[in-house]
Amino acid sequence: MKTIFRYTLARIQGQLIGWGIAIFLIGVLVVSFYDIYAENQSLIIKLIEAYPVEIMALLGDFGDITSPAGFLSMEYFSYMPFILGTFAVITGAGLITKDEEKGRLDLVLAHPVSRTKLFWGRVLAFCVATILILVISWLGLVLPSFSTSLNLNPGELALPFLSLFAELLLFGTLALLMSFLLPAYWMAAMVAGVVLVISFFLEVLSLLTNNLDKVVKFSPLHYYQSGDAINGMEFIWFAGLLIIAAVFAVVAWVIFGHRDIRVSGEGSWKFNALFFWRKAPI
Repeated sequence: MKTIFRYTLARIQGQLIGWGIAIFLIGVLVVSFYDIYAENQSLIIKLIEAYPVEIMALLGDFGDITSPAGFLSMEYFSYMPFILGTFAVITGAGLITKDEEKGRLDLVLAHPVSRTKLFWGRVLAFCVATILILVISWLGLVLPSFSTSLNLNPGELALPFLSLFAELLLFGTLALLMSFLLPAYWMAAMVAGVVLVISFFLEVLSLLTNNLDKVVKFSPLHYYQSGDAINGMEFIWFAGLLIIAAVFAVVAWVIFGHRDIRVSGEGSWKFNALFFWRKAPI
């Protein structure tokens, strides 16, 4: 499994570096503007109050915009699940089935390696790659913060990234599970992406009306803590998201261990994988 882990991590290192650097630079830019924001808070608040309600809902919750946590939530963390969620769903969906569609997976499994080791080695590499991207992103906030009046220590700045990690893991494992149920990995990425987009807009619409209060509770992003985690982390929410992600991963592992491997190309709409308990383990 160590070899699989190292190979998978090396294969996605380009995405790791690209996403990490991009989010790092965004963080540096956002934090660098904090002093300007702090010096002109009254003017900025007046401008925000002039926005239509719909625009304010799209930009996020402005209940605490005068604090560093509120600033980071509005200008940075509110959009990170949507941005980095793209990496999670694409990588998760193609983690195994992309090789299957290119005709490489059966060759890999011809070697003395079990499906279990292959599966968990790649899932572990995905988790580590996600963590490394978030660490690089965290540095993008920490390093420039020392030259500003942001007044948040590295530990406080790390808390929102914990919540973000749980969200990315959930959407990544959802995409992985869908890749075993749908004919092609791009379809799995699309379905997981649609869930992400719907969750995002449910959160936006829930700020405009109370009619969605019951529905929004089923949205994964409802439990994303954004910059609010700096003022107090909800570890129960964090643990809940991780448990759901683990369930998705375990179900995907069981299905993968019992399904037939295609030689190459996309699959069909036959959902034989749903009846994996009728087959003998491979």
